[in-house]
Amino acid sequence: MSGARSWRAPRPLDGPFVARTADIGPLNDVFADAFTDRYRRDGMVGVRVPHLNPLIWRYAIEDAGEGALLWRDDRGQIAGFNMVHHSGAEGWMGPLAVRPDVQGAGAGREIVLQGIALLERVGARTIGLETMPRTMDNIGFYSTLGFVPGRLTITVTLEAAADDRPASLFARLSSREKEGVLGACRALVARLQPGYDFTREITLTDDLGLGDTVLLFDGGALAGFALCHSAPLIEGRAREELRVLKLALAHERLLEPMARAVCDLARRSGTRRVAIRVQGEYLDAYRRLIALGGRVRWTDLRMALQGYPESPPVGGMMLSNWEI
Repeated sequence: MSGARSWRAPRPLDGPFVARTADIGPLNDVFADAFTDRYRRDGMVGVRVPHLNPLIWRYAIEDAGEGALLWRDDRGQIAGFNMVHHSGAEGWMGPLAVRPDVQGAGAGREIVLQGIALLERVGARTIGLETMPRTMDNIGFYSTLGFVPGRLTITVTLEAAADDRPASLFARLSSREKEGVLGACRALVARLQPGYDFTREITLTDDLGLGDTVLLFDGGALAGFALCHSAPLIEGRAREELRVLKLALAHERLLEPMARAVCDLARRSGTRRVAIRVQGEYLDAYRRLIALGGRVRWTDLRMALQGYPESPPVGGMMLSNWEI
């Protein structure tokens, strides 16, 4: 999710600084205030956006590393932030927001441009973000900075269900086995999308206990994986949804067995359903998920910076979530 607004001209912000876990509380406040204001301006005056789970913020900050950027006002309070991520050659921004009372004077523009500059420095070939498709001023704002709209990302949910065989899980492996599987995951992604690498996210998810990575083998070789988070997204909420953040398959025909394995993980981890965010170019995959009983829950508009587009994978299938 990404939010920005301009309505008055406060003093320029100071930054960027690198966010730390000690900043999670005020980051959460800015996030909730900015997106509540965004919904209000879209006509949904009764919506109050809740705080994110602090563990999710920790993942966002540690995944972004030096790209976890924040800005402060003249009193030293956090006034805006941009979590800038890159998985090898894939770069994206989110969440990012500016506190409503300091929006204006180019604050949102500066925050996005700093994120672009960082991703260019690390050699990202794709630079993107996702925003709400109904929000015209957000789309227009990002367009003035060189982003162009692509296809929708459609969140499809499946009900948790036990499979005949328990899913193969990264967390159950020994340290030596994990090292070998990480190498296989890196090789699979590099074959599908040269330059991309999701192994940092797999390791960080395992270290923080946020979820697990489902592994799919074919003839003893790794044929696919799905990085999943089962920790509640919202602070204080029950575990309701297993979210698939990254998915790589050597062949798109493996989607159904992977979907069954992920639903099995959801059932065994006490989660009600699975959420898979399908990028719009995978129409066959979308139809298969609907045929499996999938329900459409949400849509996001994917936007990529001109000159840094997404490219289709070389065979197989790869889903990469540009949200936490």
